[in-house]
Amino acid sequence: MSTITLSNVKKRGTKANSRKHLSVFLPGEDQQDMGAMKRFSTLFSSFRGKISKERTGMELDLPASTELSPIEEKEKEQRYASGFFFEYLVVVRPKKTKDGIYEPQIIYQFPKKDGMVRIQKEEEEKTLKALTLFCFPEGVNWAPLTEYSSETFSFVLTDVDGTRKNGYCRRLLPDGKGARLPEAYCIISNLACFGLFSKIFDEVEQRRKYSMAMIYPFMQSLRESPFPAPGHTVNIKSFIPERGTEIISLTRPTDSWLEHVDFRTLFKCLTDEEVLQVFAATVLERRIIFIADELGTLSQVIHAVAVLLYPFIWQHTLISIVPEILIDVVMAPTPYLLGVQKSLADQATDQSELLVVDLSEGRKETFIKCMGDEDTILPHKLKEEIKQALSAKNEKSSLEELNRVVPEAFLPFFINTVGHFSKYIVRNGKDQQGEFKRTNFCKAIESKSTRRFVKTFVQTQMFDLFIQEMEQRPASQDGTGLFDRKIVEYQKRMKEKAKKN
Repeated sequence: MSTITLSNVKKRGTKANSRKHLSVFLPGEDQQDMGAMKRFSTLFSSFRGKISKERTGMELDLPASTELSPIEEKEKEQRYASGFFFEYLVVVRPKKTKDGIYEPQIIYQFPKKDGMVRIQKEEEEKTLKALTLFCFPEGVNWAPLTEYSSETFSFVLTDVDGTRKNGYCRRLLPDGKGARLPEAYCIISNLACFGLFSKIFDEVEQRRKYSMAMIYPFMQSLRESPFPAPGHTVNIKSFIPERGTEIISLTRPTDSWLEHVDFRTLFKCLTDEEVLQVFAATVLERRIIFIADELGTLSQVIHAVAVLLYPFIWQHTLISIVPEILIDVVMAPTPYLLGVQKSLADQATDQSELLVVDLSEGRKETFIKCMGDEDTILPHKLKEEIKQALSAKNEKSSLEELNRVVPEAFLPFFINTVGHFSKYIVRNGKDQQGEFKRTNFCKAIESKSTRRFVKTFVQTQMFDLFIQEMEQRPASQDGTGLFDRKIVEYQKRMKEKAKKN
């Protein structure tokens, strides 16, 4: 997937700390685990070469694809994953230009990279220049503030060669008196784990209250530490005035494919029925725009919707928060998942053949625009089974509970519709690439409504690339993937349930 994700750019008069992420995706496992399902994006590279131009009158070539990354699952027995925690930390702050507007600029970078050749240095400068846009996606409409809530968000940049960089940002108002400008602390990493980096920002924010210099030793210790594998912990020793030397424990969740998602906002903004209609449109790879006042809402919702597709991966444009400078991307004729601020809604909704979802509080209607068939796309029986499974949650459900209930509600849908795929991948020999028998695969489905849905679903790019990976994997790995195991577990539960009845 290609992804650019921004999140939680929420402005309130309180000082509460709001933690949300813009996803895209989510983010996944280590670089080498991407496999054939890796995301591809040209947005970053297309945009990067143009960011140095003046923003007024700028014209951007719209890329073919832009995506986030969340579902990257590979079990690891070792305690640590490979790679550093992060590549570098930058601090971005709006500065007033000669034209009287505020343009985000980098005021601090750690570590400084020395010894690079000219081309490497130019590439890094372009990357850092581009990052300022994602730290302040609202554009140049800034002014000094007296109150501003701390907020955390993330984004993923995928270059044309498949190289991914995950950006984690926290924006806050520095301590002081009178009106002042917010700062954005942005960590660039090859690793994706929003919860972990949110905790890191808590520590950065505590140290910033004393001085910028207090951040350096903590980030140095972090950079020298190994990144923990799923389910494991790394301890960082750090000093902070008035608290002395402390041990900071950073733990990754066991389910790595869920460590970059939070379902709470999705089910707070939408009813179960509305979620199912959005899910149906997403499964058929349609153009979908989400509208909200708060950027954190956009980020959380889009990221959660993308994860509902597991084991499939959204293969088209995905931008959790569309920066004002890139708003023309809504005119792209290809499938997309876009998050648009309500202030830009008029520019984004003047399109046909798409689903526009209003997530705002107090909205008159949820679906501003729709195709009209969203509530009939999914087979009725399977749709009701998802609803029944979702009834296990409630408004007070914790993040951990939702991370259990929601996947258990949606994953069986794909098991019941396409879970028999492996029986129709034929190999002429153990070392030969498999061949998927699509016609026989569809004919094997007994239910007419399910067969009708599957005949449409198998034409999507997400299914096509999934099958390509299954065809190409060695015969020795057949039945060993997470989805394969989930199929077996589900079928076993259904047999046990049938015996009891």
